[in-house]
Amino acid sequence: MSPTVFRYKGYRFFFFSREEARIHIHVYCGDGEAKFWISPEVSLAKNSGLSGTQITELKKVVEEHKDEITDAWQKHFQG
Repeated sequence: MSPTVFRYKGYRFFFFSREEARIHIHVYCGDGEAKFWISPEVSLAKNSGLSGTQITELKKVVEEHKDEITDAWQKHFQG
C-alpha cells in the first residue's frame, strides 16, 4: 500500500506502508522519482531522473507541507 498524501503540478507525494520507520515522502512524476527525509529537517534521500531545478522546487513544496506529511504518516501508522 502506498497512500497518496497530496498532488502538486503532476507530482504525486506518497509513502510506502512497509518501508522504514523514519518519516519520509516519495515524489513521483513521469521524469523520475525522489525521496525526502522529513525529520530532523527536510533533506534529499535519493533522486532518480529529476533535475536540480525540480529537486529544489520539490524540496520547497515538501517543507511547506511538512506538517501535513507528518500528520498523514502518524495517522496511517497509528491506525
